[in-house]
Amino acid sequence: MQERQVSGKLDGQVAIVTGAAQGLGAALAQRLAKEGCKVVVADMNLEKAQEVAAALPDAMAVHVDVSKEEMVNRLVDQTVEKYGRLDLFVANAGIVRSGPIETFEYDTWRQVIDVNLIGYFLCARAAARVMIKQNSGSIIQINSKSGKLGSYRNSAYAASKFGGIGLTQSLALELADYGIRVNAICPGNLLDSPLWQDSLFEEYARNQGITVEEVRAKYLGKVPLGRSCAYEDVANVMVFLASSDASYMTGQAINVTGGQEMR
Repeated sequence: MQERQVSGKLDGQVAIVTGAAQGLGAALAQRLAKEGCKVVVADMNLEKAQEVAAALPDAMAVHVDVSKEEMVNRLVDQTVEKYGRLDLFVANAGIVRSGPIETFEYDTWRQVIDVNLIGYFLCARAAARVMIKQNSGSIIQINSKSGKLGSYRNSAYAASKFGGIGLTQSLALELADYGIRVNAICPGNLLDSPLWQDSLFEEYARNQGITVEEVRAKYLGKVPLGRSCAYEDVANVMVFLASSDASYMTGQAINVTGGQEMR
């Protein structure tokens, strides 16, 4: 257990991060703790979530599958029981499954929608029920550049992310009267992350009929700033959106793509 760091931009806030046992989600949880948040590390992998939480000053781990309504509701209930409130919900949990449309299995396509879109709805709904009573709160979805631009042989993922932006905008309108802001972050490709290194490079190479090296060169070549998106790039925008600095921002889908997507 580390000593608590104070005077962060989000000092005293209670935050939930889903998909936070590893990768981007873990990095976001760590950054929120650094900024002074009490953090609930939520993930399907409870053991790894517990490891992340144990390294933070004031945190707990909760087992959750975001596509399961009862588990999501219990996640929020446990948070309020422990900390008394909920200020920030970061809907980061997501999966990627790709393939050509003519052979894309229905169950696989539906699984992506269930986790990425329906899961976001369930999380936002559970968070909103608490935040409405508080008349305050912030919901941030970790979306993707694929929520702005179609993705080759990646139809399920793009559809789920396009839907996520529509949901973000709709909830922003609905919850504004309660002082609740709802925004999305659209990162570019996190090419140095475990997700890409362990699976996506090979999956995309297979689907596109090119080598892993060619996949990396292809995606880097699309970025005007010439580098991969990094966890800290996403975390910086998350902290801004969660802070009072963004008090006049809601319904936005902020690109963090190095110029690859500008709409």
